[in-house]
Amino acid sequence: MPFAELGDVRLFYTDDAPDDAVANGTTLLLVHGYAADSQDWAWHIAGLTAAGYRVVAPDLRGHGNSSAPATGYRPADLAADMIALLDHLGVDRVIALGHSMGTMVVSTLAVEHAARIRALVCVDPAYGMPAEIAAFMPAMVEGLLKDPVPAVLGMEPVLYTPVTPAHVRTAHARKIQATPEHVLKQAFPAMFTDEGRWATRPESEAYLAGRDCPVLACWADPARAAWEAEQFKHPASRAVSWPAAGHRLHEERPAEFLLVVKKWLKELDKLDKEKSA
Repeated sequence: MPFAELGDVRLFYTDDAPDDAVANGTTLLLVHGYAADSQDWAWHIAGLTAAGYRVVAPDLRGHGNSSAPATGYRPADLAADMIALLDHLGVDRVIALGHSMGTMVVSTLAVEHAARIRALVCVDPAYGMPAEIAAFMPAMVEGLLKDPVPAVLGMEPVLYTPVTPAHVRTAHARKIQATPEHVLKQAFPAMFTDEGRWATRPESEAYLAGRDCPVLACWADPARAAWEAEQFKHPASRAVSWPAAGHRLHEERPAEFLLVVKKWLKELDKLDKEKSA
């Protein structure tokens, strides 16, 4: 059954194995963003398994087909769920891919559970928000707490470009409307305004200083990609940007995204083999 009973939460996940002939022994953990679900990775799973990777794609608590407990929506809580899921599956170490809020979840894994993370792929991260944008967050959170679904839908237009496919816009509008209100109210402030937040600068720099693993960061904004490059601690890390893409660049341009990710993962394998030789 594609459900895991993990204490106070029941997580839905898929677990796709590669063909034995191409299997490379590496598991990828795919973590979606705020008010979304693992369907966001439907564009990529077949390509990743064909490349030899086992692919585990869960719905975070409160999202998609997973249960929605009353609390537990900080990035640290969601990361703890991922550790529990990996334990449930008997997986010791993964390369974790995250989008938006999911990048905070996987980066938390890399900082707090470093032994479980080989590398990260971070897609248009929620972290690293500059001060000029962070200044608007308290007002956005205030509106979200009053009437969450319209507030989140109202934030959506800035995440897209004129060429963002209509099906991507429609799919995410539907996912937002399907997300329980208490989840919307808790998960967003946990990133941007609540005590312990680290999505905004300089808190992002302070937290990411503990992230030692290789990171491939894929941004829509070249300036934020350049900022991220300054945070890297591992020589294999890379920051790339797609200026014409929107926030969900992996869904807008799945073939290009897969090409970049698979190329980087091969480079990582080569470096690891050279190091162990």
